[in-house]
Amino acid sequence: MLSRPRPGESEVDLLRFQSQFLAAGAAPAVQLVKKGSRSGGDANPDRPPLQDHRDVVMLDNLPDLPPALVPAPPKRARPSPGHPLPEHEDPEERLNRHDKHITAVLTKIIERDTSSVAVNLPVPCGVAFPPVFHRSQGRQGKPATSGKRSIFAQEIAARRASEAKVPPVGEVASTLHPPEGAATCEALTPREQGSQLPWNSYSFQGPHLVTGKGLKSQEAEQEAQTIHEENVARLQAMAPEEILQEQQRLLAQLDPSLVAFLRSHSRTCEQAEEKATGEQRPGGRSAEVTGEEPIMPTSASEPRQEDKLEPGAPALALPVTPQKEWLHMDTVELEKLHWTRDLPPLRRQQTQERMQARFSLQGELLAPSVDLPTHLGLHHHGEEAERAGYSLQELFHLTRSQVSQQRALALHVLAQVIGRELLDSTFSWYHGALVFPLMPSQEDKEDEDEDEEPPAEKAKRKSPEEGNRPPSDLARHDVIKGLLATNLLPRLRYLLEVTCPGPSAVLDILAVLIRLARHSLESATRVLECPRLIETVIQEFLPTSWSPMGVKPTLSLHRVPCAPAMKLLRVLASAGRNIAARLLSGFDLRSRLCRFIAEAPQDLALPPEEAETLSTEAFRLWAVAASYGQGGDLYRELYPVLIRALQAVPKELSSPSPQPLALQRAASLLTVLTQLTLAAGSTTPEPRSDSAEASVSSTPSSITWTQVSGLQPLVEPCLRQTLKLLPTPETWSALGPVPTACLLFLDAYYQAWSQQPGLCPGDWLQDMERLSEELLLPLLSQPALGRLWDSLGCCSPLCNPQSCAPAPEALPSLVSLGCAGGHPPLSLAGSASPFPFLTALLSLFNTLGWIHKGLCGQLAAVLAAPGLQNYFLQCVAPVAAPHLTPFSAWALRHEYHLQHLALTLAQRAATLQPVSATSAALYHGMALALLSRLLPGSEHLAHELLLSCVFRLEFLPERASGGPEAADFSDRLSLGSGGDLGCGRGTLLAQACQDLPSIRSCYLTHCSLARASLLASQALHRGELQRVPALLLPVAKEPLLPTDWPFLPLIQLYHRASDSPSGLPPADIVGTAVRALQWVLVLESWRPQALRAVPPAARLARLMCVFLVDSELFRETPIQRLVAALLARLCQPEVLPNLNLDCPLPGLTSFPDLYANFLEHFEAVSFGDHLFGALVLLPLQRRFSVTLRLALFGEHVGALRALGLPLTQLPVSLESYTAPPEDNLALLQLYFRALVTGALQSHWCPVLYAVAVAHVNSFIFCQDPKSLDEVKAARRSMLQKTWLLADEGLRQHLLHYKLPNSALPEGFELYPQLPPLRQQYLQKLISGVLQNGVSET
Repeated sequence: MLSRPRPGESEVDLLRFQSQFLAAGAAPAVQLVKKGSRSGGDANPDRPPLQDHRDVVMLDNLPDLPPALVPAPPKRARPSPGHPLPEHEDPEERLNRHDKHITAVLTKIIERDTSSVAVNLPVPCGVAFPPVFHRSQGRQGKPATSGKRSIFAQEIAARRASEAKVPPVGEVASTLHPPEGAATCEALTPREQGSQLPWNSYSFQGPHLVTGKGLKSQEAEQEAQTIHEENVARLQAMAPEEILQEQQRLLAQLDPSLVAFLRSHSRTCEQAEEKATGEQRPGGRSAEVTGEEPIMPTSASEPRQEDKLEPGAPALALPVTPQKEWLHMDTVELEKLHWTRDLPPLRRQQTQERMQARFSLQGELLAPSVDLPTHLGLHHHGEEAERAGYSLQELFHLTRSQVSQQRALALHVLAQVIGRELLDSTFSWYHGALVFPLMPSQEDKEDEDEDEEPPAEKAKRKSPEEGNRPPSDLARHDVIKGLLATNLLPRLRYLLEVTCPGPSAVLDILAVLIRLARHSLESATRVLECPRLIETVIQEFLPTSWSPMGVKPTLSLHRVPCAPAMKLLRVLASAGRNIAARLLSGFDLRSRLCRFIAEAPQDLALPPEEAETLSTEAFRLWAVAASYGQGGDLYRELYPVLIRALQAVPKELSSPSPQPLALQRAASLLTVLTQLTLAAGSTTPEPRSDSAEASVSSTPSSITWTQVSGLQPLVEPCLRQTLKLLPTPETWSALGPVPTACLLFLDAYYQAWSQQPGLCPGDWLQDMERLSEELLLPLLSQPALGRLWDSLGCCSPLCNPQSCAPAPEALPSLVSLGCAGGHPPLSLAGSASPFPFLTALLSLFNTLGWIHKGLCGQLAAVLAAPGLQNYFLQCVAPVAAPHLTPFSAWALRHEYHLQHLALTLAQRAATLQPVSATSAALYHGMALALLSRLLPGSEHLAHELLLSCVFRLEFLPERASGGPEAADFSDRLSLGSGGDLGCGRGTLLAQACQDLPSIRSCYLTHCSLARASLLASQALHRGELQRVPALLLPVAKEPLLPTDWPFLPLIQLYHRASDSPSGLPPADIVGTAVRALQWVLVLESWRPQALRAVPPAARLARLMCVFLVDSELFRETPIQRLVAALLARLCQPEVLPNLNLDCPLPGLTSFPDLYANFLEHFEAVSFGDHLFGALVLLPLQRRFSVTLRLALFGEHVGALRALGLPLTQLPVSLESYTAPPEDNLALLQLYFRALVTGALQSHWCPVLYAVAVAHVNSFIFCQDPKSLDEVKAARRSMLQKTWLLADEGLRQHLLHYKLPNSALPEGFELYPQLPPLRQQYLQKLISGVLQNGVSET
């Protein structure tokens, strides 16, 4: 569909639209029909053809005199050639005989005779008619009219009303009830038709439509009366059904617009007459018509114009009166012309609350009370039109304009506002840009086209674009994505390349680009692929030659090296190995790296701080590339430079006041050497076609071991120099990351050395022993190291969540690594944090212990530090996990890495020497807590925990210290323990310890992580550089494993059984269920804190899933024993109060729905199984929702016969079901019906029989005066029916129930005789029944 012409398009555009329309061949919206001559031929064949196919009126054949006022000759139709008319038949009579349309009446038109009409000239007067008055002025003496009527019509109606007189009653009645033959009639609704009287009950006083006006005076009245009598006679001769049928036929033949006009005209006349009558007779009725009802009432469903406008609404006073001849003024919409009036008066407020800040076109803040002239262009038609200036929202709205001048003006004003520092940099700008993004909306551009489209076409056209969200919606969820959607990158490139802004603007643009590139791989790729953006950054801000710069501020950063530009490239390279390879190969970064690394910072002809920062960023960029195994060829070229820089590090460390920037550069240098050493020690992986490694480019390393083997003697002195400063905290904190970098280099060095196939193992083993004896073991005995362990809890995000709380200005939609108060010293990222050094120390200890087993026991002594033990106790304690923010997730990953390294070292030591029972239990609890907390990106750590620490037999000291026997003894001493369905819990625990390898295999299968993520995490933690895909960590929204991961095999079995109707292999089901139940039993018995995050109700729901998996699984003996033991643990007195089935449960939409499925399954396959019945009865306790009890007694009454669990095997006390008394009337009636009908009997359902009897007895003898009448009636009826029961045993139980007692066969005690109060109440009721003769069964 072609769009309508828009303002600004020229005639050339219109001609182009016309050619496109003609080429498309579409049907035109309007067709021009030329009515030709009836004779079928041209009247003048000699006339030349008309040019341009236009309609031309020819005046040459017209007569000079007007025609006489005589009736026109009758029209005769031209006979068809195939059907000639007979000569004796008049064609007009033939047409009249066959033509039944209403237009046949109009074929004969008699012109009005004006010969006898006197012509009177208008009398001149000095007053205009109608009198001119302003709409806002009141009209005195004139009645108020309702409706949307013109001034002229109002004046005419008022004059008629003032001159009208009260008509006779009959005339008023005839006026209100016009005859059926009048043209103003309208269709009656079926409801109105039933209320009509017979037509012959009406008397028509005279004609109303045909008046004879225009005929000669002596014939007018007689002719009109004759026509009227004929009409009345014809109407009276017709039946009412025929009249209605003719009325419907006439309405169908007439034009609907003509019918609507006649109806409105009729209503106008009626209202005028009613108004005139009401003025003369106020408070009275307009007519007194007795015994008659209106024949043609106005339809109630017809909307009236008078109801659409408020009466007495003030008219709009405009400074200019719109004329109909003006363009687009054919329909005047007065409400849209408010802007032409004068401005409203300026509001004077005492306070400035709820008033927006407004700015001039120069960015100046205008006072709320300032009154400026309108010629300045600061007034507009938005909100607060009386105030001058533009608000931020209005400026942002203008930036989306389709007119480029408006967009430029709005952006200029915003720039002036920002330049004057009138905006808060953290909130206001973001809020304005969020609500009004800096991009013309696509929807705004298409508004004009959409106005002309029908809704169906509009929805069809928009449906494919629903996935493309506008930038404003994207910015509400993610600011970075919203900015990228506004084509921000080409704009920034234009600023850097063309406009060449000042240094501050360049630094801000580079900071924005760094923030965008750090967001995700997608955003980094878009920054890299933006045309000429990276080329501009490298050429302009990383040149290889430049003019020397002094310490004074420079006027331009173009063609001058800039450290943020190097940082941008480093962040881009961190996003993925492919981006790093493209940067190194496609943008000539090797020459840049050589240029800024080969020369010392003091020789770079830059300011000292800028030179140090630029050199540091160059080392970091090289380290990132080396972490992928790239950039190794630079090592051979820069080897002398690296050795010279490394030899200068001890001198820098020994200086009294080391420079922070120099220390950062030294740490970056050590990081580069660490990555290059790992690259030299890594072997080329063999890609597999069926794995994710095949997609990762694996090129052999260009660095050999001989090229890096001489670095260790240069790094070790640096470590010795830093460890000497450990006792002085102030100097130690000033060293920064240098000690950590030294430890990590030694870790990588020994790891790579041990992987060299052609070297003697004794060489590196002896060197490890030397390092341990000279440096590491003496370090363990230093008190300063103990202080570092003691400060772990203060700086831990897990133990101290406030240390990583988000900053107040942090936005959920803008990822930030900021925290409250910046980075305080006592935080993980603070200057006094012990986490970096201790993590590197534990990593080195693990590498040495893994290579040299003899050193493992000596190095594991670090785990005995009191600070580390206390830290583990705090982590195992039930503390709320910190809220996952970008910074907290980043900090927690570092903390979890330290915990994993400590547990790995403890596990290595446990395999070589025994561990104390207390420490083993602590390590196992720590491993379980860490497994449930690990975040995405730590898949390798989770896999290692499942392989080693979690299912490590050495970390279960209870196995060898009498744990199974203690479990049996505890069960025997438990007062609330149920009957033993099999062997004891101690035997089950001992068997679980023996099956621990099988349990580990089961959980490795069902807790499997994503293979691609696992391989990437393994490559990153193991130092396999050729397989590292990226250095960006995934977004952490939740932990890797759910909190109920011990139940994960059972849940997966349930879902697999639900998805496969045919069922699962029996061996697979039984083996998986047994292993999962064994592990859950071990945790319930010996590590209950590991399941603290799983509510007891959720554990019960997971046990119920075992019975829903298969119809035969719960019959297996191991399953029966394990489920019984776990059910007994849930029913312990210290656990049972926490069982809450009414709260939302994790992983479960609705417990009542699960219980309904459980009841259905029990009724179908249980066959009276006692364990199955115990699980059915447990949710029926009185304190739980009544919905569960209604589901059993209302929908699954048949299941009562299978609930044969004895009272002695009930896992909870019987009082939990009987107290407090039931107050749900529907459930009590179901109890009573089940007892009376025999559906519930004591010998096949003893528990619920006792429960039902107790509640019914309490209900029928309750004498609460506050009860509702309905409840009292039901109680009275139930007691009467109980007294009249034929079953004497049931009657005795319901009337004489006393207390529940599970030791008795019935489950309750009975009164020998009723208490006096109950006896009196019963006798009173029985006497009333007997007197009334009530006999109920």
